[in-house]
Amino acid sequence: MTRKHLWMPELLSKIRDKFKKIKAPITRKTKNTIPLEDFLMSGIAVFQLKYPSLLQFDTDVRKSNLIKGNLKALFGINQAPCDTYLRERLDEVTPDDLQPGLNTIITQLQRAKVLEDYRYLDNSYLVPMDGTGYFASHEIHCDNCCEKHHKDGTITYHHNALSCVITHPAYKQVFPLAAEPIIKQDGTTKNDCETNAGKRLIKKIRQSHPHLKIRMLLDALYVNGPFIKELKAANMGYIITATENGNKHLFDAYKNSKIKKTTRARNGITKIYEFAYDLPINDTHHDLLVHFVQYTEIKDNKVIYRSSWVTDYKINMNNIFNFVEAARCRWSIENETFNTLKNQGYHFEHNFGHGYKNLSTIMMLLMFIAFAVDQVQEATSEYFARALKKEKRKSYLWRKIKSLFLNFIIDSWETLYRVIYEPIKPYTAKSMLSSP
Repeated sequence: MTRKHLWMPELLSKIRDKFKKIKAPITRKTKNTIPLEDFLMSGIAVFQLKYPSLLQFDTDVRKSNLIKGNLKALFGINQAPCDTYLRERLDEVTPDDLQPGLNTIITQLQRAKVLEDYRYLDNSYLVPMDGTGYFASHEIHCDNCCEKHHKDGTITYHHNALSCVITHPAYKQVFPLAAEPIIKQDGTTKNDCETNAGKRLIKKIRQSHPHLKIRMLLDALYVNGPFIKELKAANMGYIITATENGNKHLFDAYKNSKIKKTTRARNGITKIYEFAYDLPINDTHHDLLVHFVQYTEIKDNKVIYRSSWVTDYKINMNNIFNFVEAARCRWSIENETFNTLKNQGYHFEHNFGHGYKNLSTIMMLLMFIAFAVDQVQEATSEYFARALKKEKRKSYLWRKIKSLFLNFIIDSWETLYRVIYEPIKPYTAKSMLSSP
């Protein structure tokens, strides 16, 4: 059955309550009576309804009072601003002010005891972190844009962000935890930029969730002493991909260490698990010792897959198999998160507006929150499950939801979902949905 704490109306209401606490930015139109939470919830509605642009959303809203009524019933929006005004006001919002919107979703998952099922390896939560781009232009830019200078003299201005989610090897759904913009001031190289943003992100996570037992899943960029010390200071465990080219000292130490080994064979594939304890991370941090794991798959006497990791988790012959499953979950940030946002209706790489300050980042964060709500519904809602089963694909479901939203008066999210999966009765004055 759908859990009350995690059902759409409850989650959206909690998010709106957090938005109400944000101090409204001062703009040239501050005398306007539209509260800031209506601006932010309008952004959430754009992404929940999978609109490809703010202009199309604005055009539909202006068409009829029916759509305005549906925005009120489903999202609590009393007055949706025009797209121009929406961009102006959101450009002034501070990105960190939206983090409580994500935090309240995690809180509701904890309250409903759903998050407990995601514990893995010493009852910790696996949190992959990775970066992706969400804006690029040769002309439009702001003070926070990163710059890529090309040989022909042109410049690409772009925005990237680091994001992280809670994941589990047994579940498809991920729960977004936080996102941090990578800004021009972070450094002149990709490594500097991502590392500095990563330090801010782990501090943000720990500040938001001081008691959450977390194990970060990271790529090879973070196999360095200073970042691992940041993780330790934040009381976070880690599993970090290591490469022989980038971590030669570490691999040399591994080859000269006492290596433990076990194998499994299945479906013609031999899986080799090797590990060693207490190796120096590099030749400059002799005091920082890590455990090392290497996993190899062989088929027909050929290596078809190999990966290595460093970790603070104490591996043994009994838990090495679960460890490798956990380590390979790092790809869920790319597969279940970024690919979903880019290819399943959210229009992640579309320019919803750049602005002069924070608009591009604010729209990215609102999309991240809307995605989190959808993931919770997919993981926990019977209404969602039945509707998805009827429509067969999420792209079809998004299309049906938007069609109903545009053409019928809808009194609740329950009505919206039920009319999708229940047989439609002949039209009467008491029909679930009313025509305008």
